[in-house]
Amino acid sequence: MDRRLWWGGAATLLVTVFLALLAAPEANAQNPCLGKLNCSDCIRTPTCSWCSKSGLEDSKRCFQSNRKLGCPERHIHNPSIQYRKILAQELSRGRVAGAAAGAAGAAGGKGGASVSTSSSSSSSSSSSWSSSSSSSSSSRRKIVQIYPQRVGLKLRINEAYRIKFEYAQAEDYPVDLYYLMDLSKSMEDDKDKLSTLGDLLVASMRNVTSNFRLGFGSFVDKIVMPYVSTVPKNLEEPCPGCAAPYGFQNAMPLSEDAGEFAGKVKNAAVSGNLDAPEGGFDAIMQAIVCRDEIGWRNQARRLLVFSTDAGFHYAGDGKLGGIVKPNDGECHLDGRGLYTHSTLQDYPSISQINLKVKENSINVIFAVTGEQIGIYERLKDHVEGSSAGKLSNDSSNVVDLVREQYEKITSSVEMRDNATSSIVRLRYFTSGIEGKGDNIMRENHTCEGLKVGSKVNFEVEFLAKQCPRNRADWKQTIQIYPVGIDESLIVDLELLCDCQCERENHSEFEKKSEYCNKAGDLVCGVCQCDEQHFGPRCECDSHGEGKELDGVNLCRKDNTSLVDCSGRGSCICGQCHCDAKTNPEEKVWGRFCECDNFSCNYGGGEICSGSSHGVCDCGKCLCEPGWSGDACECSTVNTTCIGPKSTDICSGRGVCKCGKCLCDLANDDGDERYGGEYCERVPLTATHCSEYQACVQCQMYQKGEFNEEECAANCTAFVPLPVDYVEANEEEGEVMCIYFDDEGCRYKFVYLYNGTDVVIRAQEKLECPPVVHFLGIIFLVVGAIVLIGLILLLLWKLLTTIHDRREFAKFEKERMLAKWDTGENPIYKQATSTFKNPTYAGK
Repeated sequence: MDRRLWWGGAATLLVTVFLALLAAPEANAQNPCLGKLNCSDCIRTPTCSWCSKSGLEDSKRCFQSNRKLGCPERHIHNPSIQYRKILAQELSRGRVAGAAAGAAGAAGGKGGASVSTSSSSSSSSSSSWSSSSSSSSSSRRKIVQIYPQRVGLKLRINEAYRIKFEYAQAEDYPVDLYYLMDLSKSMEDDKDKLSTLGDLLVASMRNVTSNFRLGFGSFVDKIVMPYVSTVPKNLEEPCPGCAAPYGFQNAMPLSEDAGEFAGKVKNAAVSGNLDAPEGGFDAIMQAIVCRDEIGWRNQARRLLVFSTDAGFHYAGDGKLGGIVKPNDGECHLDGRGLYTHSTLQDYPSISQINLKVKENSINVIFAVTGEQIGIYERLKDHVEGSSAGKLSNDSSNVVDLVREQYEKITSSVEMRDNATSSIVRLRYFTSGIEGKGDNIMRENHTCEGLKVGSKVNFEVEFLAKQCPRNRADWKQTIQIYPVGIDESLIVDLELLCDCQCERENHSEFEKKSEYCNKAGDLVCGVCQCDEQHFGPRCECDSHGEGKELDGVNLCRKDNTSLVDCSGRGSCICGQCHCDAKTNPEEKVWGRFCECDNFSCNYGGGEICSGSSHGVCDCGKCLCEPGWSGDACECSTVNTTCIGPKSTDICSGRGVCKCGKCLCDLANDDGDERYGGEYCERVPLTATHCSEYQACVQCQMYQKGEFNEEECAANCTAFVPLPVDYVEANEEEGEVMCIYFDDEGCRYKFVYLYNGTDVVIRAQEKLECPPVVHFLGIIFLVVGAIVLIGLILLLLWKLLTTIHDRREFAKFEKERMLAKWDTGENPIYKQATSTFKNPTYAGK
């Protein structure tokens, strides 16, 4: 009896061990909490909690939050995301009288009470929040266009959280417009025109807001060669009737006096310079950063209108004039409003201009002539919140241009942030203007079509992929702001990167603990040994080599293991020290070196299909949102399976797997499937053309193998539709068929199988080859040869006649010039000869 009980108990133990071994790999693959050896690493893994109770196995301390595994509640550390509104003033409604006048020092309006919405957390991870409410004794209420204004967020690593906020344009919002003008000689007519349009510009903008101010400044270039002639007389008068050159001058700070603006523009004298580009960047920098001198209000839409007909110098161009000191981005105006550092420091760069524009919430409007609009169109893409418009040659359209660009700026809102760390990722979502959308949040940080009073709902998603190495970066202040508006949502972000029990002032932190043999600190239930000791309880000194405790091998997971530390490490005093891999990117960890980040499934030649799809954690791919599968190779988004002409997934003829359509069978035989990227094509085979050929030929053209009676008897499945020209629509699944009859005539038709019937369209007229008249061609060729021969004979006759006439004329000419008498024969001799004797002399 005792022997049978003993054998039964042994069998039960073996079965239990066998089932545990089978379940262990699956549990290890599906549980991301395994292998985390301290509380910090544990809570940085989503869905994981840490048990700080002493005496547990290290492998069981980090567990999935939905399984407590017998750990008392007071020892569980599971910090949850906490969100709290700190400052939440309601959005402004209607006109706000005098809002701009007192905005510079306003800190908040009527009681902006804090609102709390925090999720539950365990007592060990809770911490106090500081709530604040703002109040002001000022009678003027601050304009509020973004709600809430300040929130607090405690965020766990790799867990996303969305914050909801709203934006609405306040009615009669203040506007500051500073007109910055190029006053080189070529802009003289523009200056005269602008001086007459000052009142019109003010009237136009006051139709938008009653709280409008206007300022004026001008610029030329640096007073050094090669930008300006430094000849003494040219420094006084660079061109006839011109004033001395200068870099930038604040001629009129922002004011409500339109008459003063017109007078300042009219009295401003033009000047001259040598090269084509101007020193506009110097002027833009000073106009932005000299807030007190220009008169920018803290709470107003700030517009900087930059007017020129030339290009611009930028950082590095100053070296041509011997100026090597970089621009410092500070204000350098004297009492007369003149830029004092024009010859001392270089032009600012485009990135410096963009930085100052963002810091001061300025909307720059480049009002330039048609010759320069192209370069400023490209420049605006690099300056946040800027726009460009085409200015007429004499600036006569400046009022319409400013009004048009202002409406374009205010009709949209674009959300930006100052988050620079790549560790915290922000994504924006919006459902559009309230009451005009479908309330579905789509990823977008811009909303178009705004009007005064329009409210836009936004959500911003925070996700931290890892903890910064610098502990000071665990707390960050992130500002989310609408471009060009000096209002923002401030997020006090705290990353939950450690456990409170790891801090010395916590009850579960014990220095030189008895549990750790006074050779280490007990932190969250785990011993952190000093430099001379190690082991689970610091039981080993630096020279220890033992690896067994009470007869149990501490470096093997169970009795079935044949090697220490899974064969990937060394066992020293009962503790595994995992081997380092040659590739620094490959890591091995775990109590028994059982985990690594390179043994996961491959997809597309990369582990877990690449870092954008997932990461390898202890032999299991942890997929990013939107991906699934053993190698994170499958997209979970079904939109890629919906065709452009359908609303059904895979046209209702298949299933979407891994973002692609797997088409169903099209018939009961199982030999054909629906085709196409979205299963939109019905299966067709090449034999169908021959099946329909005879019927199409007899029905359309009364030809072919069927006579009239046979055609009527055999061709009842369809009636071809005659068309002038046949062309197959492959997207609809039509197939083209082309044949020739016995007379060489070509006929074409297309057919489409819609699942029940066959639809055929056939070309109405046969395409027969033209009749060739061979006898006529022969006669034509012979006639052409004869004609060519006659033409050649006539040409030869003409040439010989001309030649003969020329020879005869030459003969006649020589005959007329002959000196002998043509009445006698010049070669005739008489028969007798007469001789005279000279000596006789007549005797």
